[in-house]
Amino acid sequence: MEVTKIDNVTRVYNIGKVETKALRGVTLSIENGEFTALVGPSGSGKTTLLQLIGCLDQPSSGHVYINGKDVSSLNRNQRADMRRGTIGFIFQFFALIPTLSAYENIEMPLLLNGHTAKERRDRVMELLDSVGLADRANNRPDQLSGGEQQRVAVARALAPKPALILADEPTANLDTTNGAQVMEIMTRLNQETGVTFVFATHDPRVIKYARRVITLRDGVVVENNSGAKTHPGA
Repeated sequence: MEVTKIDNVTRVYNIGKVETKALRGVTLSIENGEFTALVGPSGSGKTTLLQLIGCLDQPSSGHVYINGKDVSSLNRNQRADMRRGTIGFIFQFFALIPTLSAYENIEMPLLLNGHTAKERRDRVMELLDSVGLADRANNRPDQLSGGEQQRVAVARALAPKPALILADEPTANLDTTNGAQVMEIMTRLNQETGVTFVFATHDPRVIKYARRVITLRDGVVVENNSGAKTHPGA
């Protein structure tokens, strides 16, 4: 089943009199349970494509479907509803709330979605355990290493049980060891939960984990290599 379908999508940015074509007629589908990398040089359109899939932006033309629903023309509130219920995000700079503990950061999307206190507690502790941080529940971000902060971010993205998780350069601010640890955790959670992961990266060490690699250049898909990649532990 398709989680995401991109149909002849363009995205044009106009800054003053300068027109920049970030995406030029991209068509592709992401199936349920995939672990897919978007790769390409800076300016190739990776982040723009993630933003469209994540309902953070709208295409200039074409259509974006999430779970069969055309989200291309939704208003801001409708896009926010779609994100809250369906899509999790992992960012390069972790994006944790600095005044909240690891537990509270993971709990936040569950609070927003109206879960009971017991549901929140059970889910947060399950996720902290799954990313190896059950003993760090009460630590704030400034008391955690970069790798630990990103593992909290992974747990937070998974908290509301989304259909799709989008990660933009998830290991860019981590050293080799912590980056590999985060990718191993993401791979395991993809396999255990079936949630779809799509991540943008330019790091060959990260690309090796993908089971599908979509290469963009100058706003177009130049290669769609499905099934050819395996993660290092495979």
